[in-house]
Amino acid sequence: MPKLPKNYMMIQRRFPKVIASHEQAGMLASEAGPLDAKTGHLIQLAACVALHSEGGVHSHARRALQAGASEAEIYHTLALLINTVGFPNTAAAFSWVNDLFKKK
Repeated sequence: MPKLPKNYMMIQRRFPKVIASHEQAGMLASEAGPLDAKTGHLIQLAACVALHSEGGVHSHARRALQAGASEAEIYHTLALLINTVGFPNTAAAFSWVNDLFKKK
């Protein structure tokens, strides 16, 4: 299992039932339809870019990789967002994803 961010672990220690419910809701949503895990994480990655959530971008890019996405698919997901969420948000997301890929 991948190492979880420190902040997530802190919230989990303080509110274990809340985090357990949060994780269960995510699992149920993933199982509710026909999309595979890779596609689901690419969609969630796109949503995190729109929300300008650096942590979310890191998390879902990492999870998409674990689900079989290539770096090219992650970069393409970001490129598709330029006209939708704007160049500045997308450029920031490219930077965040680059940070993640440098660590690999």
